[in-house]
Amino acid sequence: MTTVTAPTIESPVLVLNQNYQPLNICSARRALVLMGRGKAELVINGRGDVHSASAIFPLPSVVRLYYMVKKPIVSRRLSRQALFYRDNFTCQYCGRETRKLTIDHILPRSRGGKHTWENVASACVKCNHRKAGLTPSEAR
Repeated sequence: MTTVTAPTIESPVLVLNQNYQPLNICSARRALVLMGRGKAELVINGRGDVHSASAIFPLPSVVRLYYMVKKPIVSRRLSRQALFYRDNFTCQYCGRETRKLTIDHILPRSRGGKHTWENVASACVKCNHRKAGLTPSEAR
């Protein structure tokens, strides 16, 4: 039985490069700082909001940087197990940890998306069905 905990300011957030290439995972706190400084935009808010004394901010699941970060190319074979390990067995859209994950193609294969590290993310069944054949921006 998997216990789902409520998202917090320390919850993991997927950080995408300017071209939507996955870069790393950071805390929601760091993602909010990046957004507040105008360095990143919210791609998916699947977790609700964070309240401060004077404002309400969306708690991000995925953010995209406004600038390109050069990252060394990793040539590791893409497999389900390796992808789920990379994403820490966490749905990249809602942030829920689960062992029942699917592979989601960020740019759907039906639209010419490739089965590459840069175009796949772990998604729970519910989020993958909700996104279906859409891009993340269309699925908002």
